[in-house]
Amino acid sequence: MSGIYIHIPFCKQACHYCDFHFSTSLKKKTELVNALCQELVLRKEELKDEVETIYLGGGTPSLLSIEDLRLLISEVYNNYEVSENPEITLEANPDDLLDVSLSAVEDLAETKLLAFKNIGINRLSIGIQSFFEEDLKLMNRAHNASEALECIKEAKKYFENISIDLIYGIPGMSDERWKKNLEIALKLDVPHLSCYALTVEPKTALKKFIEKGIVPPVDEDVAKKHYEILLSETEKAGLENYEFSNFGKPGFHSRNNTAYWEGKPYLGIGPSAHSYNGKSRSWNVANNTKYIKSIEAGILPSESEILSKEDKYNEYIMTGLRTKKGVSLEKVESEFGEKYSEYLLKQAENSLKTGLLIQENQTLKISKKGKFLSDGIAADLFWI
Repeated sequence: MSGIYIHIPFCKQACHYCDFHFSTSLKKKTELVNALCQELVLRKEELKDEVETIYLGGGTPSLLSIEDLRLLISEVYNNYEVSENPEITLEANPDDLLDVSLSAVEDLAETKLLAFKNIGINRLSIGIQSFFEEDLKLMNRAHNASEALECIKEAKKYFENISIDLIYGIPGMSDERWKKNLEIALKLDVPHLSCYALTVEPKTALKKFIEKGIVPPVDEDVAKKHYEILLSETEKAGLENYEFSNFGKPGFHSRNNTAYWEGKPYLGIGPSAHSYNGKSRSWNVANNTKYIKSIEAGILPSESEILSKEDKYNEYIMTGLRTKKGVSLEKVESEFGEKYSEYLLKQAENSLKTGLLIQENQTLKISKKGKFLSDGIAADLFWI
């Protein structure tokens, strides 16, 4: 099985923390959508397996019209073998979901949410980030706190499979406010949460605000405490922490994200999108104009790298330790050799002694104590 990710590089406004590729101008939207369709055609021979997941990410895909989204999904079906029951996810912002304007098709008298469902979308990933006005203003989100609540209630009328994003470790966010965020989300009975610590990326507005003293710096100890609260509250609510940042009820784990962590191949369509085929990675140019011109000329605007044995090992360690499944010693030995499995156990000795790692039969897993430090623990196990 494989997946297709389609990057929609448009947003209403720039969130202060975001360093993803996007544009706040929709002037080239039509040309961009046409180029996405053309890239899907140009690359149709790259995926040999059935497509199990289609993920419309961004940016803000919910800014596109129903017809734009219908066209993109149709192009996938026209050019690839799609499984009988694919997971088709749309990333959406609350303010877009509450926009009840009609589709571009004049006789289609339905709300956006119903229209999304009718074109095949069966999973929504909603960028809530926080249910509190002060957090949303600090992050420069396009929606407000009341829209954050209302959009979920509306979405549940049409969709069962809903995930919401929340951010913790925000400057000024107390433990109590973070706990209240989780309480609201869990009371709404959303089956999946993706929760991320706020990070300060270079060249973002947040970075500049912190440097100028306008916003307090991000405190890692606060983020760690918030993560501990997250683990406790989601466990009580019956959500499984199947990957470091992701929590889901049984049957609602993201198939798209799980495939990524399990190293399955995927095709990234659109400017800045990345692809992986098990042997190499490639990535498209992060410039809308250059991307469109190149695709119109029938040229893929991408670079690629062949992954070495060491690269593949390190990636498996990084992704495996972030998941509930952990890292299989048997898989390391069978795929990389005895030298690698011996090295892994040697490097893991200290973390096993301190209780940050645990070994269950032939599997290494991050302990509850070590979860917040998982990236650092993984780095200690890398082949250098």
